[in-house]
Amino acid sequence: MPYLPVPETNDEPLSSVLRTLKMKEREPGSYEGTNLNQVSGRVYGGQVFAQAVVAAHATVADEYLGRQIHSITAAFLRPGKLDVPTQLDVEEVLDGRSFSTRRVHASQNGKTILTARASFQEVQDGMEHETPMPDAPAPESLPSSADYFANMDNPVGRIMNSTNATDLRHVDGPIWVKPASARTDRTLIWFRLRNPMPEASQFMHRALLAYSTDQFMLEPVLRRHGLFWMSPNLSLATLDHSIWWHRDVNMSNWILAELTSPSAQGGRGLSLARFFQDGKHVATMSQEGMVRSRSAAA
Repeated sequence: MPYLPVPETNDEPLSSVLRTLKMKEREPGSYEGTNLNQVSGRVYGGQVFAQAVVAAHATVADEYLGRQIHSITAAFLRPGKLDVPTQLDVEEVLDGRSFSTRRVHASQNGKTILTARASFQEVQDGMEHETPMPDAPAPESLPSSADYFANMDNPVGRIMNSTNATDLRHVDGPIWVKPASARTDRTLIWFRLRNPMPEASQFMHRALLAYSTDQFMLEPVLRRHGLFWMSPNLSLATLDHSIWWHRDVNMSNWILAELTSPSAQGGRGLSLARFFQDGKHVATMSQEGMVRSRSAAA
């Protein structure tokens, strides 16, 4: 079976991430991908989310290749198993005058783990405005998540250091192993790929934005309730995730994420995020997740 054209690099851990996106083409519109090792023992949602972006793009015919993905909405239905290949089947819903729409179904052993709807648009002129970028200290002045996990001498640190291709810099300090000093529903995080992206099209950068962001979108929910990622008795799972890309993004350069959580109820928390690069508002996201903890306060 042929493989989808995806750029390659020898630099880890980015090399392994790109290999998961270099999926086999089983037949037109049907692809098979591998999975990255994870501390959780289940498929990382950002991985299959990024695979959905790549699979949807692969079905856009040559006559529409000028169309760029501008939005995707996904529902995460079941946890994926690391040792089972993920199959992605794409339905060509629409190729209109300006937009193309695709539905993606990701499954393992015949059971759906993710469904998504992706939309592509021709490059067109139109009205413009954007939200100004918030002030934040330079990312170089903040501690690196890559250094943090490299210095963590336990299985969690070793797996995170070897598999996570994204470097995170928290403006208000990370909440990996302890809660934030103050409860707030707003946080700022700088991030970029740990290894420079090889020469690649814009849609690949957008796919890797999807890959990177699933790991921290629920953070403002945790901060609001005095929780942290390794809190005892904490259960987390992404339920749905939407991305709107507004402008081109470069995953090799620093991006600032401004995250808030307007609501949490019934064991679910909602996060909203705006992403900025070089002063431009490049993307907006929303994510709702299951957030359950016996120690959480109202």
